[in-house]
Amino acid sequence: MRLEGEVIGPWVEECRRTWDAIQADLGPKKLRLDLRGVTFMDDRGTALRRQIHRMSGAEVLANSPLTKYFADHIKREIEKPEVEGV
Repeated sequence: MRLEGEVIGPWVEECRRTWDAIQADLGPKKLRLDLRGVTFMDDRGTALRRQIHRMSGAEVLANSPLTKYFADHIKREIEKPEVEGV
């Protein structure tokens, strides 16, 4: 699953719809969450990224200081409780 650009506002909901559509079809396959094209992620996008990782154990692909920051913090973030309303 590749995310690109700004994961904010309506794009978070579009990402959620995509995630909902593909998660049932994953079966034993492991998800790759490709963040290499992400330029910004708001709190709701971060919460969704955390949820996707919790549910799938996704491998995270990162290649820039920003995307590596997101990837490095996934492990710490999954220990936090879910954000209500996301």
